[in-house]
Amino acid sequence: MRADAKKNRSQILTVARDVVTEHGADVSMRDIARRAGVGLATLLRHFPTREALFEALLCTNLDALAQKADDRETSISADDALLSWFRELVAFAQSYRGVVAMMAAAHANPDSALYASCAAVHSAGARLLLRAQEEGTARADMNGDDLFALVTALGWAVDQPSFASRADHLVHLITSAILTNRPGNDAGKATP
Repeated sequence: MRADAKKNRSQILTVARDVVTEHGADVSMRDIARRAGVGLATLLRHFPTREALFEALLCTNLDALAQKADDRETSISADDALLSWFRELVAFAQSYRGVVAMMAAAHANPDSALYASCAAVHSAGARLLLRAQEEGTARADMNGDDLFALVTALGWAVDQPSFASRADHLVHLITSAILTNRPGNDAGKATP
């Protein structure tokens, strides 16, 4: 790739990251190109579809989340590993409004540009859950699909302005329901 093409690609990704964080995943490709200082044709040459652009933006983050899960599998307790990974995934979903819908759609579509990264995150979460189940700290009646569904549902909820301020509380409620045998689990206690 020529130096100017690399520079354009980098500029597009930098601007797209900011614009998506600011306005959500429904932002127009034309607006991203304008704000990046390139023509729409240049943007489309690098990223022929909206999904291709989001793949480039999101895959790095999703792959990092999968790697963090791998790192935590043996470095900290199973329940702490699952809890911290779950929180990071929800925080990631909050940082890119609209990403949860894309992840949920990509999860079941092998033709999606996001499929491989979503599958890696799903698999990583499933491994963390299984480890916590084997240690007896997580409920036994759920699997990786259930965990992914809960993360995406919670990600959707905290993406809504009316629930965003309660994100930490909602994460706590969901993780308390998953990690039922965790020492100090205060599930059932009233929280304002």
